[in-house]
This record gives sequence, structure tokens and C-alpha cells, in this order.
Amino acid sequence: MAEKRPDGIEDYAGPAGGWDALRATAEALVHEKIVIQGSLALLKSNQPDGFDCPGCAWPDPKHTSSFEFCENGAKAVTWESTAKRVGPEFFEEHTVSELWTWSDYQLEGKGRLTHPMIYDRSTDKYAPITWDEAFAVVGKKLNELPDPNMAEFYTSGRASNEAAFLYQLFVRAYGTNNFPDCSNLCHEATSVGLPASIGVGKATVVLEDFDHCDAIFSFGHNPGTNHPRMMTTLYDASRRGVPIIVFNPLKERSLEKFAAPQNPVEMVTLSSTPIASAYHQVRSGGDVAALKGIMKRVAELDRENLEGGGDGLLDRSFIDTHTEGFAALLEDLAKTDWESITKKSGLTREAIDSAALVYVRSERVIVCYGMGITQHRNGTSNVQQLANLLMMRGNMGKPGAGICPLRGHSNVQGDRTVGITEVPNKALLDGMEKAFGFRPPAEKGHNAVEAIDAIIAGRSKALICLGGNLAVAMSDPGKVFEGMRRLELAVHLSTKLNRSHLLIAEQSLILPVLGRTDLDIQESGRQSVTVEDSTCMVHASRGFLNPPSEHLRSEPAIIAGLAKATLGDRYGIDWNGMVSDYDRVRDKIEIVFPDFWDFNQRIRQPGGFHLDIPASRREWRTANGKANFLIASGLEEDPRLYQPDIITLTTVRSHDQYNTTVYGLNDRYRGVFGRRDVVFMHADDLAERGLSDGSKVDIVAAPDEGEDESTTRVVAGFTAVEYNIARGSAAGYFPEMNGLVALTHFDRKSGTPSYKATPVRIRAAS
Repeated sequence: MAEKRPDGIEDYAGPAGGWDALRATAEALVHEKIVIQGSLALLKSNQPDGFDCPGCAWPDPKHTSSFEFCENGAKAVTWESTAKRVGPEFFEEHTVSELWTWSDYQLEGKGRLTHPMIYDRSTDKYAPITWDEAFAVVGKKLNELPDPNMAEFYTSGRASNEAAFLYQLFVRAYGTNNFPDCSNLCHEATSVGLPASIGVGKATVVLEDFDHCDAIFSFGHNPGTNHPRMMTTLYDASRRGVPIIVFNPLKERSLEKFAAPQNPVEMVTLSSTPIASAYHQVRSGGDVAALKGIMKRVAELDRENLEGGGDGLLDRSFIDTHTEGFAALLEDLAKTDWESITKKSGLTREAIDSAALVYVRSERVIVCYGMGITQHRNGTSNVQQLANLLMMRGNMGKPGAGICPLRGHSNVQGDRTVGITEVPNKALLDGMEKAFGFRPPAEKGHNAVEAIDAIIAGRSKALICLGGNLAVAMSDPGKVFEGMRRLELAVHLSTKLNRSHLLIAEQSLILPVLGRTDLDIQESGRQSVTVEDSTCMVHASRGFLNPPSEHLRSEPAIIAGLAKATLGDRYGIDWNGMVSDYDRVRDKIEIVFPDFWDFNQRIRQPGGFHLDIPASRREWRTANGKANFLIASGLEEDPRLYQPDIITLTTVRSHDQYNTTVYGLNDRYRGVFGRRDVVFMHADDLAERGLSDGSKVDIVAAPDEGEDESTTRVVAGFTAVEYNIARGSAAGYFPEMNGLVALTHFDRKSGTPSYKATPVRIRAAS
């Protein structure tokens, strides 16, 4: 590596956490001008009488900790509770055309929205509108559409259970199942893949299982940035000697070493604790090959043990009693050759052998995984291979063992649980009919990719977004932006300004909502909402800060207003009653979804309650009543990834970022400061292309299936940064790299875009 690094690039040697994390938290408080108020908010974060952090979905230790927030959680809290405001006077000073030239960081950095606004084409500005007028505009346009299926209703994972439930009630009463959702963009491969394997698309473990496991296998995630409170769990496991086996293309600091801010000895001595006991840098797109390699070696070790007079290393009692398809899996593994496994995975035989040995020597194993597994063309198969590996030794449905999908936003899983799905099942339809007296449509609606396709083609004319920044989160933004500008109606329920608001439709409205930290007072008094974490715990969240403006309304109140303006008194739904007291919303949730029995009573218990997960007690709600070993066809996700001049691009978040929200321009753990225009590459891949650390490069996507060679998607003028990443892989920031990902580049089984394995060519900048 060159002695002189590119501007803004440093060799960062510190651990994750530690003093730098505390310093970054303090800087976030100062930046948002809320040193006192923000400090009070952080002490209420993830507490029994406080609010659930609007960041990640990692579970809390029974919601009883006196200090249960992390650096990036602090950024999320301060970002929302900022003293900065974006009101009518701001929009009076800035046209939409001007705002379009601002960066996403600048847009969101101006502060909280304070008034409902509507776009005025004559001035090219957003102007204030009353709530009643805004609701009337939306209701009129929705009722003018010839078909309810010409409207799309997007949901962000930050919406509460109560808001999401009312939203799906409104939309289904309107007459469609078009629910593009942020789950479609991240963990839909889990929601599709795991039910076929084990009957449920959720974690089978709870937080306490990590106290009893003998090994943790970590695939495709970066906990220090994306779910930082998990670091305490990994830290504790490491300190009690649990092997943590990591598979990830990039070396991520939080998986190498961590200094716990709560540990006074480490803070005073500037020491840290190693996290990964082994770190295997699998090539991007090589996950199936790596997993088949581990399973193949486990099967070989089992056979060797039996031949030596042992009892074998597989849990044959579990396999025989609870599963189907194991013989076919063994046959597939036997015909998969080692040369192909090592070539496609980028791992050596020794690395795979060592991981298999840890696995067979551990009685209780937990597998954790993130979007490095799901956001692939074969994301569903990736997830199912993880389940296969666990089931080989009965590591499913017993204490200290199981599967743990790492969700993103703090309630992305809960939204799906309470009905945000484009594929309603009979139980949901029956429950809605029982609770509200009407039967919703049963036809499949649109997921995110299908919704965008319909918008671009002009088949869908209206888009309502319950939070989020859909246009920026999607792949191929050029096509997405163009399509959204042709909409007849665009409505955004938001806390802050973002780029999606600037894609002006014939009628565009911004409706400001209360945030997770804000006090929510309705007719019956102070309200609580609920959220579900990654391990299926449901608990209450109560904001306590005075809202940024008296003109803000809660998400449930806004949804009810839209519903009344659109539906009138259709079906006799008591929108006013439910908004006046959210207990009434929860009563209806309990009717539709019986797993929420005694909902209002149980959320008033410290720590909330755990939803029933049949697979955790070895009850399989699959079509055949068994857990299923499911085979992945071949080893290649995409044959283009192995062409000589191709490098596999994966998108990542910076440490100053959560999803599309950019808190700052630093990525401390990767040594990037004050910039985001970089692509991380292996030294040998740079040299092979005549490049070096600091070279200016253009990144050109290979044409996707069905595209001819004249199709070009280019990100130009970026800086190549030499980094410890798997050979043949490169990484760049989301969403800057989304322009390289074709809308057709997604998992056909789940619809999840393949942000983690895009074939590209990288060359010196033209």
C-alpha cells in the first residue's frame, strides 16, 4: 500500500466502539444543537418507559438496561430529535429545482418538517396546505383512478405496528394489495426462503440463546455499523470463549476487535476484545459455494467418523424425525467438486475445513446473517443453505441454537407481521373479515420491483409512501426518477426532506409525521406504539419530546385522515375511535392475528412479549409438516461474475449512514473521511487493471439479461481505494452505486434486488 494515501483516506487502526464512538456521539449532539435535550433522549432510548430506537432491530436485554444505546443509535435519535426545522419559510426561499442540486446529506440535514405542504407548479415551490385540504386532494385523486390497482402504497420499516396495521386496513378497504415495502429490498429472500425450509420467515432464537451457544457463524453483515448493539452480544460471547466464524468479503473492524464503552478497564487501558476467531473473506457472490463446501466437508467428516467406529457427527434422530430431502442434499454435495467450490467461493480448502471442524465440534450453533446473504440473484437459495447447514446437526429448535436473520429498521419485521404484504393468505383475509366485516381482495399485489415497473410503464398513477426514500433506495435510479415524475399523485409521510419529495408528480404532497421520540397525545391521552425486533419480541415505545411543531400529526392519525377522505364511511370502520386510543387498534390486531392474544395487557409488561415461532419448538408449518433440506442448483449466482475482466461489486453503508439516510461524510472504521466517492478494491485487482491506490476510475456495469451491449450504466470519476477485500470483489456505497444495478437484476424467487453482486468493469477514468 502506498505511503501517501488519497485525500480523505487514512489507515484506521482503532477498534470498533471505544473512545471514538463516545466522541462521535457527543459530536452528533452538538451538530443537531441538542446537547441537553439529546442527552435526555438517549437515556430514554430502549428503556421500559421510553421509546424504541428508530435505528436497528437488534433486541434489547428485557428493556431493563440503564445504558442501552450505541453510537449509530445515538445518531438516529439525534437526527430525529434535532433542533433544526424545515418549515414554510424554508420552502419559500428554495425552489424544487434548486433543492434538486443539493446532496442527500444536505437535504436531510436541514431538520424536521413542520407543516403539510403541496407543490405549486407556478412557483416551483412547496407551499403550506391545511390537513383537511391535503386529505381532500389525496382522496379525490385516489377515487378518480379507474382501478385501485393503479395506486402503490409503500411502507418503511420505521412505521409502528399500529400505523402499519391501519395502513393495510385503509389500502385493502380501498381495494388493492399493492404493498411495495422496504422488506422487498432487503430480507424478502428470508421471508420467502425460510418458510419453505422451516415454516416461518423469522428468527428461531431469542437474545438469551446467545448466552448458551457453543459457536456463532456470521455471514454477510457488518454489526458495528448496521446493528451496533449486537456488538455487546458478540463481545460477551467472545470473552467466554465462543468461536465466532465470520464469512464476509470485506474485513470489517467491528468483526475484528471491539472496545466496549461500558467496560472501564478497556476504556482506561485503550485495549479491546477480538471478535472473530476466524475470518473467511468469501468472494462476493460465492456464498452458495462456501456453504456447500462446509456441508460437503461436514458430510465427509461424518462418514470418516462412522468408518472409524464412531456414532457419526450428524443428528440422524433429528433428520429422520423432523426433515425431508436429506438424501437428495447428500447426493448433490457428493457430485459437487472441490475445485469448483474453491474457485467460486474464493476460499481455500483449509479455510472451509477449519469452519467445518468448528461446526461439528459445537453442540449448539447460531447462524446470523444480513443482506450480504439476501441481496443476491440467488438470495433465497443462500438463506435455505444456511438452514440446511443448521439442520444437519439438529441446530434448529433447541436452546442456544438456531437461525438469526438480522433485520434493518426497528420494525421492518413487525410491519410484515401485522399485514404489510402483497400476498395475503387466507388467515389474513379471514381475520380482516372477522374484525371489520368485509373481505379484502385476495389477488396478489405489487412488490417493490413490480410497483416500480408499473410506475415506469404508466400502469400505476399514484404513489403514497409511509416513510422512507423509495426512489433513492431502488436500483437504476435514472429509470426510477423518470417514471416517478410521470405520476399523477405522489404523497410522502415523512419526518425530514429527502430526494423522493423532489420527484414532482402532477400533484405532490409532503405530510409531516411525529417521530419515534416525539410525544403522541390523542383524545384519550398519551399514546404508546409497538414494534417487533429481530428475535420476534414485541414491546411498547413511548415518545416524550415535545414535537417540532403543533402542526405535526401521528402516522395513525394521518392514515385515518387519508382513509376517511378516500373511503367515507365505507364498511363502517371507526377511524376516529381507533386514533383516539391506540389500544383500540391493538384490539383489532388481536382479532386479525391471534398470536397477539392479550395484546394490550402483554405490552404493559417490562420487555413486552415473544411472538410464537413454531420452528423454535420443532413444529414445522410447511406444506408437508417437515423441515426441508432444499438444494441450490449449481454454484454460480451469475456466470458473468467469473469472466476475466469482470469484478463483482457489492454495495455497503458507511459508518455515518443508516439505509438511505446519511448522517455525515465519514466512514471511520474503513478510514474514509469527508467523502463518499470511493470504490474499495484489492491491491491485486488494482494492479491487474493498471490502477493503484488513489486512481480515478469509471465503473461500468455489464449489460443485464435481455439487454444488448449498447446498454450502459456508469458511475464515473470515483477514487479507487486499496482495501482488505476478497480478490475479484469491489465495494462502494449505497445508494451512490445503485445506478449500476439494473431493475432486472434481482432474485426471481423473492424479488430482492441483487445489490451485493453486480458484474462491473473498472477502468481508468475517461
